[in-house]
Amino acid sequence: MKDRLSQRSSREGLERKGRRMIAHATISALAATLLCAPLASRAAAESVADFYNGRNVTMTIGYSVGGGYDTYARLLGKYIGNFLPGKPTITPQSMPGAGSLKAVNYLYGIAPKDGATFGTFGRTMPEEPLLGDANFDARKLTWLGSITSDVSLCVTWNTSPVKTFKDLVDKEARMGGQGAGSDPDVIASTIKNLFNSKLKLVTGYPGSNETALAMERGEIDGECGVSWSTIQTRHPDWISGKKINILVQVALEKHPELPDVPLLLDLAPNDQTRQVLKVIVASQVFARPFAAPPGLPPERTAALRQAFEQTVKDPQFLAEAKRMGLEVRPVSWQRMDQLLDELYKTPPDVLSKAKAAVGGRF
Repeated sequence: MKDRLSQRSSREGLERKGRRMIAHATISALAATLLCAPLASRAAAESVADFYNGRNVTMTIGYSVGGGYDTYARLLGKYIGNFLPGKPTITPQSMPGAGSLKAVNYLYGIAPKDGATFGTFGRTMPEEPLLGDANFDARKLTWLGSITSDVSLCVTWNTSPVKTFKDLVDKEARMGGQGAGSDPDVIASTIKNLFNSKLKLVTGYPGSNETALAMERGEIDGECGVSWSTIQTRHPDWISGKKINILVQVALEKHPELPDVPLLLDLAPNDQTRQVLKVIVASQVFARPFAAPPGLPPERTAALRQAFEQTVKDPQFLAEAKRMGLEVRPVSWQRMDQLLDELYKTPPDVLSKAKAAVGGRF
């Protein structure tokens, strides 16, 4: 009996000792974790700085030099490197083609997914997988944000017989385009198909700079999809010299500086058409979008997003944008993610009608 009691007492003692050892080990591990957490955080920050230090970061621009997207991109590129750890050099790279779809496809599937490449492209590109034939998921891009939301316009040259939206519907206006999925092609095709317009789309121009020259030379009557900010920046003489007719605004709401120009949504002949138009014109929120490839390391994603946010609020950046006549109304990456999620949940019948409306692919 004494032996059994002694054995049981010994076992209980060992169990108590074991529990104390486990508790001590747990506390030690927790303490080590708490002590190392700041060090790990600092190491992660240092690794981002080490990655960007002395590096050339490529900024892909989906349009030719001199247009609105190019102007916004080069201004951002001038400042954003200052807000990235390691202060890398930002190198602009023009990659026009297919209304900037070439640049999106490059960013989505070809560019290195290491944080050393980001870029900009047409505002309609995020919806191109829904409304066109693009084979990428816009939700998977690493969105940084948009420098501004915008209003697109349909305009014609002052010598054109097309001077109002009614003229655009009733007459065979030649409107310039840049390729399927680009702003001008999408908007012109939408008006043609939803309003039974007689307009003719003359597509294939590399960018807004070239369509502007074509309009001034009389090759085309005008262009749909040119943004108000681009006109203010690149062609202020068009406004002061009354060289263009502004036919209609394409956005979810009017620009405050254009109260007398009709909004396309308000001209919709019925509620169904208005619902379809809302899907199409939602792209104006993505007016000057910037994104990096999918699947970036989380710490570099955070660094790029923070740098973008800091840049568009930077006093020097804003002062230069003002001098250049560039409108800055930033849209966060969170808002872009949210809107894309909403668009991807659009009922199939509405998407089908919207896809048919953008034209050329039905």
